[in-house]
Order: sequence, then C-alpha cells, then structure tokens
Amino acid sequence: MSMPGLFDEIPERRLRLAARLEELARNNVWVGTSSWKYPGWLGQIYTRERYLTRGKFSLKKFEATCLAEFGETFLTVCGDFAFYQFPSPEYWAKLFLSSPATLNFSFKVPEHITVKTWPGHPRYGQRSGLENENFLDVGLFEAAFTSVLTPYRARVGVLIFEFGTFSKGQFAGVQEFVEKLDPFLASLPRGWRYAVEIRNAEYLVPEYLDCLRRHGVAHVYSSWTRMPELGSQLALQETQTADFAVARALLRPGRTYEQAVQMFAPYAKVREPYESLRESLRELVRHGLISRKGVFVYLNNRLEGNALATIEAILGLDG
Repeated sequence: MSMPGLFDEIPERRLRLAARLEELARNNVWVGTSSWKYPGWLGQIYTRERYLTRGKFSLKKFEATCLAEFGETFLTVCGDFAFYQFPSPEYWAKLFLSSPATLNFSFKVPEHITVKTWPGHPRYGQRSGLENENFLDVGLFEAAFTSVLTPYRARVGVLIFEFGTFSKGQFAGVQEFVEKLDPFLASLPRGWRYAVEIRNAEYLVPEYLDCLRRHGVAHVYSSWTRMPELGSQLALQETQTADFAVARALLRPGRTYEQAVQMFAPYAKVREPYESLRESLRELVRHGLISRKGVFVYLNNRLEGNALATIEAILGLDG
C-alpha cells in the first residue's frame, strides 16, 4: 500500500496554496522559495506527466521547463543562481519569457561584487585566495547587472547583496566594513529595492544598521549557520532599516549546508520542523499585512527538508 503524499489531492491543495499566496501578494506580502528545480516536489506542485520523454521522466526537460508550472502556484521566487554569474541579455530574456508574467523574482547579486577574497575552492581555479579587484564596484554592478536587467524591472522584487563571513584579515571589524559599504550603497542605481545579507553575527550592531538605514536598504533577516536566530534579529527594532523587509530562511543556526543536504535531500518532505522560526515568520507576515509596505519571505528546502510544506505550515494551510 502506498503512503499518502504531501499533496494527496494535488489540484485542491495546490489551488488552496496559490489562492493564499495571491491574497498575501495583494497586500504586498510575498512568500516564495529559494530556487525551484527540485524533483522532490513532483506530485506536490509539479505534475510528473509534464516532464516525460518517451514515457520516462526526463530531468533535463524538468529543469528546463518547470518554472512555468512553478508560476502556477507561486508569485515570487529567489533566484540564487545569479550569485554565480552575470547573466547575459539572452539568459534574462529566456528566464522571464519562460515563466508567467505574474511571477516576480528577487535575485542574489553576483559574487563578483560581494566577495572580497576569492574562496579556496576548486571552482575558482587560479583566482582562489586572491583579492577580488571588483569588490563593491558600482560601475561593474550597473554595467553588467542592473542595466541588463532593466527591461524586466517591473518583475523584480529585491536585489540582495549576500556577503560571506569576513575574516579578521579581510576586515578588522564592522567599522572597516561599513567604511567600504557606505559609499557603495550611496552610489547604487536608483529605482530598485536593495537588501544586504551579512554572515558575521558581530556586525549586527548600530554602525552597520545605521548605514543601511541612511540608504533605505533592508537588512536581510537570515536564518543561517552562524547568525542569531531569526526571531532574535526581528526583536531588534534597529534591524528595520527600510520601508520593506526581507527574510531568507536558509539553515537552522549551528547546521552547515553540507549537513542539511545529507539530512534532507531529495527534499520531498519535512524531516525536522523548526517551530520557533515558523512563528517568527508568521510574525513578519502579520506585520506586513498591517503595514502593507512590502515583505519578501523566501524559504529553502535545507531549513526543514521541504520548503513547500514549511510554507503551508507558516500560512496555516497544513491542517
């Protein structure tokens, strides 16, 4: 006997989630996932029959076309892929044309702008360990990213600058980081929402937060390995640095990316509920519904095991 799946009645469950997400979006509260190419979601928001080739499931076809079906349920998604490249005009055109016009995107800004020293990872090749000469280069950011993305600005939610953990050798402390960040934020092209995600818990102090507030840039409430719990960040009034808010629920604090992958792949179901974080996100959503100034919340599979079910639980659709 087969076990019941996450979405036993796929059309009804999917329609209910889609209806709730649409209701929230009408109030300027946007809830989505980090990326979308997960075969573990087949039978949940994805229909296996759409991705058959000669009667067999085709991963290639799925990854190339599933964004269209994703957009039948969700109205926003975080494009993490942009962190690793400057997408070409052709790439952007294909991305936006292959998805419903109702689907909006937030993007991580390419690491070429946010990495101070290239990590010692094989994929960086000869750059590993070298200083990044384009760190916080506004000219490159505008020429290679926002100018190419401009035709699709109406479908862009937030541009996120994700900074990895800085060592003492890179910045002696938060003040030195802010001295670099402040003029960069002041020079950014207008007309976009910007947010900054840090991964140095000790930087979560007035100097950093005041810098963001001066420029109307949001602090990203991030649940990640070495950051304070998201609820603790929300409790700090000073973290409300813009007239909109951004949250990215990526990992449970104390857990590495590799550990989460090992525990949760292929991301077909929740394996470890994180109730305190769920309640923090419910609070953020409630605040957004009251203020209607804009809240963007993105859930990652590596938080609990299945971002879809986590979202349902946060929105009270799991009963």
